[in-house]
Amino acid sequence: MTWNDFYQRQHAIRAVLDHAREHPAAPLNLELVPAAEAAFTDRGELLRALQHKWSNSLTGRIDIGIEDADSDPRGDRVEAVSAAWRRATADNPVLRRVLDSHADDPAIIGLLRQERRMLAVSAGLAEPHEPAAELDRVGAAFLGLLRTAAPSTRTRRRGPLSQLRRVIPSR
Repeated sequence: MTWNDFYQRQHAIRAVLDHAREHPAAPLNLELVPAAEAAFTDRGELLRALQHKWSNSLTGRIDIGIEDADSDPRGDRVEAVSAAWRRATADNPVLRRVLDSHADDPAIIGLLRQERRMLAVSAGLAEPHEPAAELDRVGAAFLGLLRTAAPSTRTRRRGPLSQLRRVIPSR
């Protein structure tokens, strides 16, 4: 990919998100955004680029949150990852909405599984060596709680999210 291709794709992603902001009910269709049609070969390629943008935003915030939590004797990795996810979502609401509305698209299903696994491991709810299915299950439960739980007003050593492993039945 050349620098020109990179900038063309970045422009197309901004155009797609602007279009989605202005037309929230419109389908994700490259033909509706000429810049996207010129930069991406199909909807799957566009969705993977959008997921990549989300992943970069999320993982950067998680890295900072974990570093802060690990340097604080009272730090809580679950709360740090939760706060990072909420910040990334608040900073990118249109991107999150577009990805959520296409969560069952085969182009990004595997990427979403990777994200759930990363969330589980980063929060300390699972270990990297655990089976992928277990990591995915724990990550999915954690993500479900993130989507429904009110943000914590303070960091707690043993908050309700940190008890997640105890409430998820093992298969």
